[in-house]
Amino acid sequence: MNIEYPKRIPIANLPTKIERLNTLSKILDGPDIYIKRDDLTGCVTSGNKIRKLEFVLADALDHNADTLITCGWINSNHVRATAVVAAKFGLQSILVLRGKEPPILQGNLFLDKLVGAEIRYLSPMEYEKRKEIMEDIVDSLRKKNRVGYSIPTGATYPTGVWGYIMAAEEIKDQMPDLDAIITPVGSGGTYAGLFIGKKLFNLKPTIYGINVERDKEYYKRRIASVIEEWNKSFNQSISFSPEEIEIIDGYQGKGYSEFGEEEIDVIKRLARLEGIILDPVYTGKAMRGLIQEIRNNRFNRKEKILFIHTGGIFGLLSRIQEIRNL
Repeated sequence: MNIEYPKRIPIANLPTKIERLNTLSKILDGPDIYIKRDDLTGCVTSGNKIRKLEFVLADALDHNADTLITCGWINSNHVRATAVVAAKFGLQSILVLRGKEPPILQGNLFLDKLVGAEIRYLSPMEYEKRKEIMEDIVDSLRKKNRVGYSIPTGATYPTGVWGYIMAAEEIKDQMPDLDAIITPVGSGGTYAGLFIGKKLFNLKPTIYGINVERDKEYYKRRIASVIEEWNKSFNQSISFSPEEIEIIDGYQGKGYSEFGEEEIDVIKRLARLEGIILDPVYTGKAMRGLIQEIRNNRFNRKEKILFIHTGGIFGLLSRIQEIRNL
């Protein structure tokens, strides 16, 4: 099927490669496990967010934006990628972050500052009003004859969703015989894009999301809403039922950005078995879920499973003091 993509500015190193996790597959004695290395989409732009930002940036420039405004937790991967992209294209960036300014800059936050982003720290209560705060920033820029472009959490809105619609087409070309695709779910945009792509390109595999916070029902509603918004925003649309959205619940632990020994053990295991570095917020939780679901016999030995590595190494490096006894 020929898809009419909106304008995109190529930034990511694409297509990302797919590798078989030979040792892990052998140890689990289950399905063949593969990993799509979206952690290799770039260096300081690494991870899944840059796929979305390729479309977002094109739209921002079409609107003559001189400033990108976005939000996230204090060590957000999306926020870091946005700040870096802004600097690369001669734009300013204003970042609305949940949390207090730390005494020492680490990980993504260090990179945010390094590329010259303006950072505004919000309390949890203030962060609940981040949409209004970002709108106020756009208004204040307008009064100075500047143009701000507001990007929601994770670039999860119709324009950003195109990043993983395109990734679904890429996966079909690389491995058309997959049985399942596993992705971490935070803001829901990566899952929504893969799901839409499955419909548009008639992909065989079931798309499973492993939520990193909240619960299954929240994400089914959230992702359905994102898909419905995408349907209304472009000439192309898909027919779907929310019941088709597959979320594997129970691996979010203490909540977003929180993790424990189980996630740390999985991160160490993948590093030592496969030389793959996961992060504690997204991929560590999702990989823990996948391993346990294989042990629970959700997947049979004849299946081929693809795990989407959404990046996060800079977030991992910001949590070194919490990860001990290596």
